[in-house]
Amino acid sequence: MNNKFLFMLGLCRKAGKMIIGTDLVTKSLPSKKAYLVIYTSDASKNTEKKVTDKCSYYGVECVKSSFSSLEISSAIGKDGAICTLGITDLNFASELKALITDSQ
Repeated sequence: MNNKFLFMLGLCRKAGKMIIGTDLVTKSLPSKKAYLVIYTSDASKNTEKKVTDKCSYYGVECVKSSFSSLEISSAIGKDGAICTLGITDLNFASELKALITDSQ
């Protein structure tokens, strides 16, 4: 894992400042628990639409990562494919947003 973005995701997960999974993330949006929602480059069109629509409705920033679900899963130490993450800490959210913007 040589990318700062992936490293920061790992730190965020270890700090307990992350919601993992599309269903859990979308359920957390009405209560404004997440400051940033990240979805993977290989998320399905349905997942992408669901996440972006809900984020838009609830006023939560949503960004697409250039990493695949397997790369993200590996970075946060989870088995299986993870397509959507919610970042629940403002500092982590700001840093991750900056790193995504820089890489694109």
